[in-house]
This record gives sequence, structure tokens and C-alpha cells, in this order.
Amino acid sequence: MIEITAKLLRDQSAVFMCGEVVECLIDFIHPSLPEHKISQSNSDILENLAWATVQLHCYCNATFNEKPSNDAAANRNVGGTTSLNASNQLKGEVLHSTEPKILFCDLRLSPGEAKQFLYRETVPLNTPPTYRGIRVKYYYKITVATQRLGSTVQALNIPIRVLPLPLPQSDLDEAITLNDESNEDLAPNNPFLEKKRPPSRIEYALHYLRGVTARRRPNFFMINNKWGKVGRFCLFKAAYKLGEDIVATIDFSCGTVRCVQLSVTLQCEETELNRVATPLGAKEDSGTAGNGDVVNSSGDSAMDVDRQKSISRVTNYSKHHEVCLGMLQTQVILPIPLHVTPTFRTDLVEVSWRLHFQFVTSTNAELNSDILLDRSEENELELEWVAPTDIAIETMIWSLPITIYPTAPLQIPQPCGEYKLHIK
Repeated sequence: MIEITAKLLRDQSAVFMCGEVVECLIDFIHPSLPEHKISQSNSDILENLAWATVQLHCYCNATFNEKPSNDAAANRNVGGTTSLNASNQLKGEVLHSTEPKILFCDLRLSPGEAKQFLYRETVPLNTPPTYRGIRVKYYYKITVATQRLGSTVQALNIPIRVLPLPLPQSDLDEAITLNDESNEDLAPNNPFLEKKRPPSRIEYALHYLRGVTARRRPNFFMINNKWGKVGRFCLFKAAYKLGEDIVATIDFSCGTVRCVQLSVTLQCEETELNRVATPLGAKEDSGTAGNGDVVNSSGDSAMDVDRQKSISRVTNYSKHHEVCLGMLQTQVILPIPLHVTPTFRTDLVEVSWRLHFQFVTSTNAELNSDILLDRSEENELELEWVAPTDIAIETMIWSLPITIYPTAPLQIPQPCGEYKLHIK
């Protein structure tokens, strides 16, 4: 029997960014024979493996893009094969795979002997991040495949989580990112100092990430309905990292309509993108048909057809609920979980984030009494207000899109254990 163990060198966090190097230690161990067992020949002592390879696979499992069940079952029940087919190992199709690296050929191990190999691979840049959605799933596995002579191929899969690489989307963002290093180029060169190496792609991305998420530019939104003003909403920034808190304020002092109840929910919207052929005239406009909840009154029939074929599904995460009758101001704090996937887009799906608001308003005359409006000390001590038993309410719904970026992989605690495979 041969025991294969695999463990990532970064054991405190099995999270990597696109373009980052993954390192994994792989051990092939032949356990010692029990003392009471006596070997009869060399075949009882030596264990032989024909070959072993390692590669990184990105799988895509989309329920609306699945193969027929009969064909999938036939592919998985192939017996006696001596070649590695990654699509038969796990559910889903292989979206991308790195070049296989051969660890050895014809490895022989005596009892108590072990061989260790270090696998290094760079996560591809043009692949989607790890995402476990409702109908679309992307996940990554490091596949260690080996074969004994005359036996089938056996594989050991080590899961990792991959985050998208944040890069500047415009020349202005790139100029802001490089602003800190622009002054160093103007300084006189010192031949006795070691020349500073240029930043790597990962360092450049993390520097841009810190800059774009630390930028505070308050945005104010006036909330109105058909009866008047409800309040003013202030969002301090529109870009956040995983693990951050979304902090906002709502001012009801400027409103003319009473807000009885407030609910704010952090939602992830998964939109299945239209993959059918679009008309020639609507090729450029097909990218704007990602949101299934958007209603457009324009007469462009091609865009309307695309929106009908795009299906959106919403998942709720953090939620803030508050009864705000009589309040002049309130604060909203929504934490962003570390296990969610940032904003991204592929050919199959678009994942976006938004704040979903529900304002319960009322125009009841009893709520607009002078006692609620007058906050003087005399009224608070002498008068007493009795709430009405029934009030007429209206619910107003509003969604505000935001952008969520990844965070540094080491800030996500996701320990990676030791994975084992026994070949008998």
C-alpha cells in the first residue's frame, strides 16, 4: 500500500488571487511492514507506481448548461481506463487546466521509504473566481493523479479558493494608483543604492485595491414618493472589500412623509447572461441586458428580447431592520461576509451586489401631530402621546448597486488540512 498526502505550504489560508503562485507539498509514503509479517519475495517488499502528475483544474458546473444525464453517466462509468480525464473525476466540465507537471516515472518504494515533491503553479489570470451560486458554480482543484501498473488512474483533489485580481478599469484609476511612486522617479539616482525592483502584478493589484476602497466620497440620495419627501440617505463610499462594514446614515428631519419602518438588505444578484445569437444591430447593447429587474420603456425590441431571456436570482445576506417612527436620524451598518464572491462577470453569469431598501411610510394624520414634531422639554415631560391602533401604510422599494472587491488572501482565515489517498 502507498499513501499519498498533499498539503498547501500556506496552511493558514487556502485562498489565492488570480496570478498568484500556489505551492503544495506532495508525499508518497510506503508504510513499514508489521513486525509479524515476513515477506516472501521482492514483490512483497517494493511498491511500484508507473507515473504521477499534478495540475490545476478550474471546473464549471452550470445547471442550465448541463449535458444529458445518459451521456454523463456513460462517461463516468468507464472502467479499466489508463488515462486521466478530469471531467470524469468531479461534477461539471473543465473550464481551464494548467499544463500537467510530471512528478516521476517508475517510482519504487521500499517499506518505510518516502518521496516528497514540491508543486508550484501560477493561478491563470483569465479564469473566473471561485463562486458557488444558485445555478452556476466555479471551483478549483489541484489534481494529483497516479497509476499503478495494470490498475486504473487514481486522483487526489485538493480544493483551493480563488479571488479575482482587481486591476484599474480606466487610465484615471491607474494614474491614482501610481501617484505614490511618481515622485521617486524624479529623484537623482544613487549608484550605491540597490535598484528598486518593479512591483509584481499581485503587489500592484493590492496597492490599487487599498486605494479604490479607501476613497471616501459621500453620495446623497433624496428618497421621495408620490406624497412627498421621506428622507435623505448618505452612503460614504460605493466600493468595499470583503470583510468590511457598509456604514450609511438616513436623515428623516427633512422629510414630509413619516417613515414607520425601515429595512436594508445586502443582496447578491446572479444574472444568467443570454448566450443565443443576437441581431447585428444589437451586438453592442447586449452587455447592458444583465439586470433582469431593470425595466426599460424604450422601443428597442432587440434589447427587450435579451432582457426577457436573462434570468436573475437574488440571495440575501446581512440585514438591518428598524422601527424608525419618531426618529430624526438613524445609522445603517451591514457587514460583508468573507466567504462571499466579489463582483465579477463571465460569458455565463454576472454577479453584482446591491443594497435593497424597504421603506414603510404612512400619511396618517395622527402620526403628524404636534407632539411628535415638537421636541421641547415641556412637551416631553407634560404630554403623552398614544399610538393609533391602525394606520394606513405604503411600502416603497429601492435598490442601490454597489461594488464589492476582494481582499488580501491572508486576511481570510480558511485553513487547509492534509489530504490523503491510499493506493492498495
